[in-house]
Amino acid sequence: MKDQNQLYADAVALLKTLIATPSPSREEAATADLLVGFMRRCGIADVRRSGNNVWARNRWFDPAKPTILLNSHHDTVPPNAGYTRSPFEPVEEDGKLYGLGSNDAGASLVSLLALFRYFYEERDMRSNLCIALTAEEEVSGRNGMESLVPQLGEIDFALVGEPTEMQMAIAERGLVVLDCHVTGRAGHAARNEGDNAIYKALPDIEWFRTYRFPKESDLLGPVKMTVTVIQAGDRHNVVPDRCTFTVDVRVNDRYTNAEVVEEISRRVSCEVVPRSLRLMSSSIPEDHPVVLAGKALGRTCYGSPTMSDQAFLRVPSLKMGVGHSSRSHIADEYVYLHEIKEGIALYIALIDRLVRAPFNELKERER
Repeated sequence: MKDQNQLYADAVALLKTLIATPSPSREEAATADLLVGFMRRCGIADVRRSGNNVWARNRWFDPAKPTILLNSHHDTVPPNAGYTRSPFEPVEEDGKLYGLGSNDAGASLVSLLALFRYFYEERDMRSNLCIALTAEEEVSGRNGMESLVPQLGEIDFALVGEPTEMQMAIAERGLVVLDCHVTGRAGHAARNEGDNAIYKALPDIEWFRTYRFPKESDLLGPVKMTVTVIQAGDRHNVVPDRCTFTVDVRVNDRYTNAEVVEEISRRVSCEVVPRSLRLMSSSIPEDHPVVLAGKALGRTCYGSPTMSDQAFLRVPSLKMGVGHSSRSHIADEYVYLHEIKEGIALYIALIDRLVRAPFNELKERER
């Protein structure tokens, strides 16, 4: 096992290098190179790469044992116009580390990698560890976690690192984006002609604003629908014959995405076209061994409104990571250095309880 103080120092140094290496979604090759090199220098054998996803297993991996997946992402959103600092210059100031991707999700990534290194050489663990540092998370891209899952082999549980203040997000909303199309008939605006597609769209838009799905979640609340984009017409004197609007639908854990789309299609008159049904909600029971282990460490449970690579995992998973969700995607993004140190210690304490306690009974329990 490694010294935790050294793991912390290495984690901060790695995070600074990641910040200094631009990695917008779909352009993460440089940070993937960086992570492969770092892991190899740390003595991690058989580091694997698939596209810009980097992954590895503990040295004494045993297929007969259950496997815990550790996951976070190394892509970032583009820097926004509000930055007053260089987004790619890692700066320590007043106990904070500034830089794009520091909070979302670099701090969680380097802390999970520290956790993986801590247990990497251990021979007698009751569970395997597999770490996956993924690309394209910010855009839910098909070349990120979704493409990597089939290569990882059997996974029994996943710990996903996103900024949650190291509390336990035991449920996460799914996402469906709908493009809705209304057809009218063109006419001259000065005469009583045509069939205005904007007016025809209004009752459906109002339905999206007011409808409440009957099944609500204790952790995630109701399904949430928000009309976010509308397009119609191109001249002031022509009645528009086409109106298209976009709806952002955040699905709770009481419905599948397909069920929500089916219900919507039955109740509105416009044509409803989902862009994708792949970004599913997720949840984990409060009596799952990892949740019980987290509670024993003083962690609290909540439902997360934001998405992560959990959407592509079809196994029990927990979102728990370093930093605060409200700092994600903001100008002058930062993470507190003490959060990284505390996060590494909490991660190690959590996984220690699993690899030496009842997690090895998980397969039997879920059969």
